[in-house]
Amino acid sequence: MQSFIAIMQNLSDIKLCICCSWLRATSGLPSIYKKDVPWPCYATHHSNQQMASMFSRSLLAPIICVLALVPWSHELSHGQKQPSLDDASATVKYHGGPLLTQPNGINVYLIWYGGFSPKDRNSITDFFASFASPGPRQGPSVSAWWRTISAYKDKTGKPVSSTVRLLKQVGDAYSSGKTLKRAQIANFVKSKIDSKIFPLDPNGIYLVLTAKDVVVERFCMGSCGFHDSILVGAISRVVFAHVGDPTVQCPGLCAWPYALPAYGPPGKALVAPNGIGADGMIINIATLLAGAASNPFKTGYFQGDALAPLEAVTACPGIFGSGAYPGYPGALLVDKMSKASYNAYGANGRKFLLPAIWDLISLNCKVTS
Repeated sequence: MQSFIAIMQNLSDIKLCICCSWLRATSGLPSIYKKDVPWPCYATHHSNQQMASMFSRSLLAPIICVLALVPWSHELSHGQKQPSLDDASATVKYHGGPLLTQPNGINVYLIWYGGFSPKDRNSITDFFASFASPGPRQGPSVSAWWRTISAYKDKTGKPVSSTVRLLKQVGDAYSSGKTLKRAQIANFVKSKIDSKIFPLDPNGIYLVLTAKDVVVERFCMGSCGFHDSILVGAISRVVFAHVGDPTVQCPGLCAWPYALPAYGPPGKALVAPNGIGADGMIINIATLLAGAASNPFKTGYFQGDALAPLEAVTACPGIFGSGAYPGYPGALLVDKMSKASYNAYGANGRKFLLPAIWDLISLNCKVTS
């Protein structure tokens, strides 16, 4: 009891860390920020962060969270606001910089780093093919999902490119080993451009996917991927991104709701239509595509700090269907045969789960429709 009283006396310093950690564990919400500061608690002192990590695994964490976040939880339960957006602005704002707006679409240049199964490769390439596919005559589709982000416009009125296409892909058999720094990923992309394997494309996204046995700096440590930009040549800057296969390292963090977090209440994971690893990567790829297209150089659309922004999708964490709340992804479609949960149809009969996007028109998180 004395320990509990001491904790409560210091609650003003550590309550946000504890609650963020606990909510993170119980909801499995992924975080894909450009600088990967997933919750406000990461801005506190390191000792507080360590303390939060310990208490998030204890029985006291849920009690403290309830005491610390009652007003926040109440507003969520009534659907009055999105939990991730700042009360002062409650929207994703435009900061005047360039977007990826070429009318012929955003070209994706894909590097498969390490070993991937043909099944996972086909699932991901079918996801990219789905941007050009209208899907079934009735029902939500990948292309319809992207229309929400294509409503984001630059200062001249040009919208984000209306489609995404996989233009070229190459494989790499662990040329830099199985442990990578983020700087290595940037240099890896630059070398592909310098060697003419990929063209220099200012409206492209150079995407590096790493296999399940590759350890990438900060991946699965509060981050499921990231996007940034790199200077190629004297004046050309291009956008690149990384997403890892979470199957082995952190399925509960980066493949939720198809896997449960290691620490949290008991529950049942949803059935993945394409496999846990592939669908986890597709969710994170979709998140990064939207963020990179609308905020490619840290001067586009975001809310909050440019170094830890809430972007088009990360402003709507864990929302995949109507009625979503922390730990519950929302109402989804369910395949009658496989029992797999999804919210969008794609090419070649595929079914995908895509995250909600902040809609600039309705000023709310919008899922597929």
